[in-house]
Order: sequence, then C-alpha cells, then structure tokens
Amino acid sequence: MSVLTEGRPSVGDDPLALISRIATWLNTVWLRHTYRFAEFGRGVAVQCSCDIRRSMSPQIKLGDNVYLASDVWINVARGSQDLEPKVVIGNGAEIGRRSTISARNSIVLEADVLLAPSVLIMDHNHEFADIGRPIRAQGVTSGGRIVIGQNCWLGHGAVITCSHGNLSLGRNSVVGANAVVTRSFPPFSVIAGNPARLIKTYDHQSGDWVKSNE
Repeated sequence: MSVLTEGRPSVGDDPLALISRIATWLNTVWLRHTYRFAEFGRGVAVQCSCDIRRSMSPQIKLGDNVYLASDVWINVARGSQDLEPKVVIGNGAEIGRRSTISARNSIVLEADVLLAPSVLIMDHNHEFADIGRPIRAQGVTSGGRIVIGQNCWLGHGAVITCSHGNLSLGRNSVVGANAVVTRSFPPFSVIAGNPARLIKTYDHQSGDWVKSNE
C-alpha cells in the first residue's frame, strides 16, 4: 500500500500534513533504490528524519509493511564477523518515534512487534574496562543476541539490553513504560520495573491475565 494512501501517518484535518506524507514517500523510495538493504519489503514507510547510514544498510532487513516513525535510529556496531543481517524487523512491525535499535550481533523483531516512542533495544554496550582510556575510544563489548517475539508491545521508554548470551521475549508479551529488561521472559508475559520482573501471565484456560507469584 502506498504511503500516500495508507493511514500512517494520519493526515487528520490539517492539509499541510500531506507534505509530511509526501516526504516520507520520497524518502522511502530513495532508500529502496539507492541503499543496499539485505531486504526491503513491500509497503515499507520510513520517515525522512530517521537515521540509517548507507554503509550499514546491507546488515538491515525490513519486512513487508514495516513503519519507522520520526527520528528512529538504526545502528550496526562494528566488531561482529557474522555475515547475516544484524537487524531484522519482521512484517507489520511499527517502530515508535525516537526509538533506537543498535546491534553488534543480532536483534530480531518478529512480525507485528509494536514499539512506543523512545524505546531502546541494544545487544551490546560501550566497553569501559580500561580506566586509563576514554570510553569512546574503547569500542563496544562482545554483547549477546536479542529476539522480540511476534506481536509484542514495548511501552514508552522501555529498554531491552543483552550484555551476553541470548535474550528472548516471548510472543504476545507486553513491556511496561520505562521497564529495563535484561533477561528472557516466556510468551504471554506482562513485564514491568527496573530491573523488569514478571507481573502477569495469560491463562489460556480462563482467558484472563493472571498475577504472577514472582
């Protein structure tokens, strides 16, 4: 579906909003035809204020109907020898404005993942082991790998970070606003807090979200 005819972003009652939609369409066309993405699906919409470097685009895979809102930053850190894409965003995923995805190894967002504004997903960190050198000169840690399962919803300001190993957030999970997630959680979880803990799980027999004893 064309960015000019779909509902994202909404024109509303302001005819000047059409300018933003045209700019988004033009930017998306430019990215599709001039950047070397690992994959650039159909119906993708990328706001013109998003930050994606051309040199990093071969390590980024965007599925069908992906939407990147204003000021989204997708970054690929140096250091990994893996030739597979470092950032994979599945079909129908929507990334809220000012969100950051920074991968050294692998960050996968499965289909229909929804990010509120200002979400941070990062599979590594700045190295700071040598106190005699500026942190900016020490590179990044080896980090881990992150998978956000299908149909997850990450609230405003949530942080998903993995310092080592694998972090998996099971499908249909909800992460509360400003939560800091540093470990895996099973499917159908409601997670909140810093550090994040399990608040509720979905009971398929009763059809209700049930408080956790964690």
